[in-house]
Amino acid sequence: MTRETDTTPAPEQAPGRRDFLGMVTTAGTVTGIAACAIPFVQSLQPQDSAAAHLPVDVDITHLAPGQQMVAVWQGKPVFIIRRTPQELDSLQNAELSAQLKDANSTANQQPSYARNWHRSLTPEFGVYVGICTHLGCVPTYTPPQGSGPEASGGYGCPCHGSKFDLAGRVQKGAPAPYNLPVPPYAMPSATVIRLGENPKGETFDFSTIEQI
Repeated sequence: MTRETDTTPAPEQAPGRRDFLGMVTTAGTVTGIAACAIPFVQSLQPQDSAAAHLPVDVDITHLAPGQQMVAVWQGKPVFIIRRTPQELDSLQNAELSAQLKDANSTANQQPSYARNWHRSLTPEFGVYVGICTHLGCVPTYTPPQGSGPEASGGYGCPCHGSKFDLAGRVQKGAPAPYNLPVPPYAMPSATVIRLGENPKGETFDFSTIEQI
């Protein structure tokens, strides 16, 4: 008895599935390349609820000198940095200050209680909304490397090159027009920073700042 051989050609993979897989692969690649170019603000819009506008307490007990932590307030990243005495000295360096667009914080980018050389309630702790004032990217933190003005550390925008010092003040020549914003905040204790609440006797409406 002769055994028949099935010569029917195997069905080809549906074009629709091949196209879909190709689109997924391409989309993943494009997303990775364009991640820096998409303004971070758009992806962190505050929720339309009362809870989104409540103050946020941040425990800074374990924040060591020279380190930074990131909190979230109203959907925005907030950089909290504990500066060393050497870093505070660099903020008062006349040579470095001459390289800043707004060294004296004249633009309305901070509360009145942070309109000083360290742009904060107390010199040791800096609190800044981590959104570049150019196109809304998130700057990266670079700790000081060695000594001297050229190694003072600060923040840099990985997308468009804007640079800020450890008080969030933008350098001249950078595309960012303003310093990093300072949110309303208080320190109810030595180990807690309360974002979204002004100190007693102070008033500051974050919506009045020049730009974010």
